[in-house]
Amino acid sequence: MALQLKILPNYNYNDYLNWEGRWEVIDGIPFAMSPAPRLKHQSAAGKIHSILINSLTETGCGHCNVYQPIDLKITENTIVQPDLSIICGVTKDRAYIDFPPALVIEILSPSTALKDKNTKYELYQNFDIPYYLIFDLELKEILAYHLTEKKYQLFNNQKEGFKFEDGCFIKPNLEAVFE
Repeated sequence: MALQLKILPNYNYNDYLNWEGRWEVIDGIPFAMSPAPRLKHQSAAGKIHSILINSLTETGCGHCNVYQPIDLKITENTIVQPDLSIICGVTKDRAYIDFPPALVIEILSPSTALKDKNTKYELYQNFDIPYYLIFDLELKEILAYHLTEKKYQLFNNQKEGFKFEDGCFIKPNLEAVFE
């Protein structure tokens, strides 16, 4: 096993900056983010973005914003691009963020479902991201996780809403994505 680990590539953020196209790097291993997401995926991302922006605006959380996708640099050799993120308190333009967003969302695609449900689940949990939502467009379901005592727990986002550290509270109707 040790020999196998020595021959695997180990890329970092500086390598990543020189690549064309969309990539993620997890523990030094590159993952191509192509082809581009299908129309259904992109439509859902647009609807989610709009719902979240409206909810932030309605509740006066002007210091939080919704991004899709943005580089999330977890370590020098782990850079991922959540489909959507809510990030609070950023006042200047940045190439990436290197701190936990308030919330991240992944929309399942056939090519990324396993990674989103397992690898990214673990990455986001270990990076202390308070909320992780997984949208399954085929099953029309949202798996909503809240970080509690360093572990993700399923919770009812429609009932409980999202409370961010800075005092922001939103209760968006994310089920509207499936209408």
